[in-house]
Amino acid sequence: MRKPKIPEAAIKRLPIYLRVLEETAAADIQIISSAELAEKTGFSPEQIRKDLAYFGAFGTRGVGYDAALLSRRISRILGLHHGVNAVLVGAGHLGHALARYSISRHKDVRIVAIVDADPAKVGREIMGVVVRPSSDLVQVVQEQNIKIGILTVPAAEAQTTAELLQQGGVEAILNFAPAKLRLGPGVFVQNIDLTIELQSLAYYTSASEESSPSEP
Repeated sequence: MRKPKIPEAAIKRLPIYLRVLEETAAADIQIISSAELAEKTGFSPEQIRKDLAYFGAFGTRGVGYDAALLSRRISRILGLHHGVNAVLVGAGHLGHALARYSISRHKDVRIVAIVDADPAKVGREIMGVVVRPSSDLVQVVQEQNIKIGILTVPAAEAQTTAELLQQGGVEAILNFAPAKLRLGPGVFVQNIDLTIELQSLAYYTSASEESSPSEP
C-alpha cells in the first residue's frame, strides 16, 4: 500500500517528538500535553497537533497524550519498531566517527555493514563491524536486507555509489558527499553538506560584520 503524501518537514519533526516522549516515559510521566511537548521541542502546540493528525487521532482533548503509547505509535509510523539496517559507505574520518556514534547509540537504525574502496581499511573493525571492499556493496545490501545507505565518499564517487545502493535495494540515502545525486524513483535522498552548514552558521557568530548594500 502506498504511503499517504506527508510533508517532509512533518516527518522530520517526528523523531524530535519521539525523543521527548521516550524521555517522558523513562521519567515515569504517563501523560503529556501538546503544550508540554511544545515547551520541550520548541514547536507550537498547533504544529504538533497538526503533524500528528496526518497519521490519525491521538490523545484526549483536555487531557493529553499517553506518552508511552504515543511513543510506540510514532516509532511504528517511522518504521523503527522492527529496526532498519543501514550500510555506511566510506570509512574515512567522518565515516568512522558516524559509525562509532551510531552503533553505540542507535538500536532502531543499525549500521550493520561498512564498505570502503581503500584496501588498507578493508578487514578492519569499527565497533565490531568488519569493513568490506566497495566491490561487495550490492551483495552486502542484498544479503543483509539493508534499506538505508549512508554516503561519506568523495564527491566524484557519490553518484556511482548511490546507483549501486539503489541496485542493491536501498530505499533511502543520507548523503554527506558534496554532490547532487540523480537516481530513479524509489529512493529518497537526504543531503547534508557540512561545509554549507558551517558556512551558514558563520552568519550568526558575533565576529560577523553586518553587511551593507554596495554602492551602485
